[in-house]
Amino acid sequence: MTERPLWQMSACDLADAIAAGTISSKEAVTAAVDRMRERNGGINAVVDDFGDEAIVEAEAMDMQLRQSGPVGPLHGVPVTIKENVDQAGKATPNGVTAFKDVIAPADSPVAANFKKAGAIVIGRTNTPEFSFRVTTVNELHGRTFNPWNDWATAGGSSGGAAAAVMSGMGALAHGNDIAGSLRFPPAATGATSVKPSLGRVPAYNPSAPAERGLLAQLMSVQGVIAREVRDVRLAMRELVRPDPRDPWMVPLPLDAAPLEGPVRVAFTKNTFEFDLDPAVEKALDTARDALVDAGYEVFEVEPPLVREIAHEAGKCLFGEVKALMAKDIDAYGSDTINAIFKDYFEYFGAYEGDDLLRGLARRSHYAREWSLFLEEYPLVLTPFLPHPTYSWDCDTKGVDGVVDALGSSVYGYSMNFVGLPAGNVPANYNDGLPVGIQIVGRRFREDLILDACEAVEQRVGVMAERLFERG
Repeated sequence: MTERPLWQMSACDLADAIAAGTISSKEAVTAAVDRMRERNGGINAVVDDFGDEAIVEAEAMDMQLRQSGPVGPLHGVPVTIKENVDQAGKATPNGVTAFKDVIAPADSPVAANFKKAGAIVIGRTNTPEFSFRVTTVNELHGRTFNPWNDWATAGGSSGGAAAAVMSGMGALAHGNDIAGSLRFPPAATGATSVKPSLGRVPAYNPSAPAERGLLAQLMSVQGVIAREVRDVRLAMRELVRPDPRDPWMVPLPLDAAPLEGPVRVAFTKNTFEFDLDPAVEKALDTARDALVDAGYEVFEVEPPLVREIAHEAGKCLFGEVKALMAKDIDAYGSDTINAIFKDYFEYFGAYEGDDLLRGLARRSHYAREWSLFLEEYPLVLTPFLPHPTYSWDCDTKGVDGVVDALGSSVYGYSMNFVGLPAGNVPANYNDGLPVGIQIVGRRFREDLILDACEAVEQRVGVMAERLFERG
């Protein structure tokens, strides 16, 4: 047994200890469930508590381990699933009160892959209405709090996932990302994640009444949020399992051959029309120095067309949203989310008709320019936000609030538009809150991004350790 409480242990260490028989699945899951029930009342990260059935499942997993060995690399590891993807027999409300009785007929690929790997789901995590805010609050479940600071957002839309895992409510948390939702929460809470490449992790919701819009299919990805980079790597190896229900995923293993020679990294501090906060600049400098000391070759050079891509991405995405989702948002959304969408449309604009088709066509040009750039610089170190974080209700403050919370993340949603992977890892601790940076990489080279994130983590430390010291 370890002196560290089981709920604080990494997914890697838990999996190893369970496989070795040092601890049982029941002990690991019970510790996470107890922690969830102790802390969730003040955090509101988990909105469906499956603790009792998870403990029963863990007992069965222990028996199976004794009889035939581990189910998979995550045997007995407690995890959470975001409530906007299907889990058989559970509700998939997507943060909307009107959808609270939508019950999934089967598991989504993410839920299925977690289970195939042996993970045990202890609960489902909160998401904003329609999973379309960069803070996590809704009328159905209420607000998810940042475990560091009540003023600050927990991020969105995977804010429940990040707040849960950083609080010890499970060793891994599923999340997803259409414009930054796997990266805003780590930036706000000190967790870590990688937004996978387009086509990397299979996605499908059996409960969905219709297919998603084309751009939603091209920009949205499934992934995982964790306290440590190595845990993200462990989980991602399992989430990339093929699923025939997603005809567009590319069945490749997570790990690929290392590159020859030192990896070249492009580095930028350019935040365009947004002021760069000194705390973010310090985080970027710290990450750069960590990479240099780890043997990377870092060059201060501007990546191509970032501001133009972000501009195009916003107009295309909200054009599709306006065409395909606006009626449902108006009919089923709260007054708050409708006001926020009004501000989204005012700031980002919304292509319609031929303009939307031409914008989608130009996407290939932008992706090609980045592909060529990444041939020379396989990794790119960028800001994620120009400031450390923002208040939990920032995006309710009119257009200026929307710009501060979402519009300023030009390096965030631009990478969704071109389908590239991007990791987020904390690289500074400022005024009681973590500060994250972003590392972008070649398509299907999440492994290179995780390597670089680990180099930063080794310099800065695992941010959750600071949080655990506070109780």
